[in-house]
Amino acid sequence: MSKGYWVAHVDVEDMETYKNYIAANAEPFSAYGARFLVRGGSREVREGAARARTVVIEFPSYKQALACYESEGYQKAKALRDPVSLGDLVIIEGYDG
Repeated sequence: MSKGYWVAHVDVEDMETYKNYIAANAEPFSAYGARFLVRGGSREVREGAARARTVVIEFPSYKQALACYESEGYQKAKALRDPVSLGDLVIIEGYDG
């Protein structure tokens, strides 16, 4: 079974308020087996454009990645994030090659 990943690029307008989202997403991420692989950090944009913050989260399966996003717990956390950030999120199935 392939792992699932969230790949997010986010611009945060109010980091203090955004911290409420970070606290609120901990429970659904734990419930769905999420593990942060990238959470901000140093980077260089070599081609194209990117938002200020990049996050990559690994889930045990693609199905778990989708279910976490659709969960009530995550949607409540997302409601805290939406007013203070602008982002792009892709949920993608891993490669088992």
